[in-house]
Amino acid sequence: MASLKDMRVRIASTKATQKITKAMQMVAASKLRRAQTAAEAARPFAERMDKMIGSIAAAANGSGTAPALLAGTGRDNVHLLLVCTGERGLSGAFNSSIVRLARDHALALIAQGKTVKIFCVGRKGYEQLRRLFEKQIIEHVELRSVRQLGFKNAEDIAKKVLALFDAGEFDVCTLFYSRFRSVIAQIPTAQQIIPLQIEAAGDAVAAAVYDYEPSEEEILTRLLPRNVAVQVFRALLENNASFYGAQMSAMDNATRNAGEMIRKQTLIYNRTRQAMITKELIEIISGAEAV
Repeated sequence: MASLKDMRVRIASTKATQKITKAMQMVAASKLRRAQTAAEAARPFAERMDKMIGSIAAAANGSGTAPALLAGTGRDNVHLLLVCTGERGLSGAFNSSIVRLARDHALALIAQGKTVKIFCVGRKGYEQLRRLFEKQIIEHVELRSVRQLGFKNAEDIAKKVLALFDAGEFDVCTLFYSRFRSVIAQIPTAQQIIPLQIEAAGDAVAAAVYDYEPSEEEILTRLLPRNVAVQVFRALLENNASFYGAQMSAMDNATRNAGEMIRKQTLIYNRTRQAMITKELIEIISGAEAV
């Protein structure tokens, strides 16, 4: 059994840990609001851009001259997985859930005889994926030095992806990230961005026919690379909000668990101390009666 001194040290260290987790929870809570606002503000623009490109692509697909970013290469032999995760841990299952989705997708493709290449954005995803797919990782980008995410960060990543596509390094690119729903709910998401998947028009407005100037092909040639950067930027913002939400929830749970541990350790300490005092009293009384 541990001595009273060891128990006091253990209780003190648990209290110190509780202070750290509480402080991290407060920091995550203060940063969450701004990150959540940025992620929610990016959604309408990204979704509207998808609809606009879908409307233009409806005419371009039938012409036979659609850009490769829309029509694809005609093959699906080589898949690029663009996996966006966080730079730091202590956020519960945030990073591992994204990695798990990407890993399952990669293993399914490999089982079908496809070639898989991985582009990692974020340190945590890279560290986990290289254990199993070290040879498949062709690029790694870290954003630890970036204090506030901007469109330039996403544009730089998109340029690297587009350069790989232009060089014929892959046929299909799928983006992996965590969509923010709430503090306790983040949804791992896989989204194909090359070639762009166009959803069927569901209403009369989306199905309307327009005349474009210049031609649809020329507009798409400019918009499709921009759309890749927009989707990557959206994924980074969603990840940022999801990270702080997950970290806030994880640190809150850690603080509660530390409090429970302190309660149990204090109870054991008091019982042990009381038992030692009782034992000493019995020894003194027994000694006095023997005299």
